[in-house]
Amino acid sequence: MITTMPSPGMTRHSVALPYDPRTPAAARRAAERWLEGSRARPARAEEAVLIVSELVTNVVRHARGPCVLTLTVRGPLLDIAVADRSEELPWTSREAPGDERGGFGFPLIRGLGGRIKVVPALGGKSLHVALDLDSGGFGPDGPP
Repeated sequence: MITTMPSPGMTRHSVALPYDPRTPAAARRAAERWLEGSRARPARAEEAVLIVSELVTNVVRHARGPCVLTLTVRGPLLDIAVADRSEELPWTSREAPGDERGGFGFPLIRGLGGRIKVVPALGGKSLHVALDLDSGGFGPDGPP
């Protein structure tokens, strides 16, 4: 695990995660610990951990390899990034079908106020979710 402060007002934490069925749980624990020291409200930190879990679970289910989780706080924004070694891009369309293969996570992430961006790279890709730490997604009563 690496935590750095690349510039004033910006903090970054990265952790390499193995391909293992327990990896999403390890990613959740790493995110929870790091977010405890951030400026995120507790409820918003919980939402961020849910997003981390969803992204890392997708890697375990679909990319079938190791990944790197990077959390970056810059001002009021948290960038949750998960990089993997699969060049296959996820279907991020709002109309993505929900079935036995998945398709439910991105609507959940959007419902929490996350903005999803896929960054293709040679030998893999990274998924970024920008989350405003000052606002909330569904609010205190959960999803509609």
